[in-house]
Amino acid sequence: MNPARGEIWVARLNPNQGSEIGKTRPILVLQATELTRADLPTVVVVPLSTQLRADTEPLRVRVAARDRLLKPSYVCVEQVRAIDRKRFGDGPLTAATEAEMAAVEHALRGVVGLL
Repeated sequence: MNPARGEIWVARLNPNQGSEIGKTRPILVLQATELTRADLPTVVVVPLSTQLRADTEPLRVRVAARDRLLKPSYVCVEQVRAIDRKRFGDGPLTAATEAEMAAVEHALRGVVGLL
């Protein structure tokens, strides 16, 4: 299993703590494909949600339903994390478009203070 940057997979994010997003849900792979293929034990990802909360809207990037991603979803950029490879399930469901990845990267720069 070697997910590529920009692919959307399913991952088991429980157990979560506090306000972390949990459950089994789609995730977007952010980590460079070269690092993933180097068999690092973790992969940097961002979870998706079908919910759009007004207070997080600038940090959410919409991904349209397509291929095996059955519902329109939002990339929760403020919830970026590294997960163990063992948490990965089915995938890839689809891949983010260039425009979606550019929007995620822009929001991520804001989250980590690089704007």
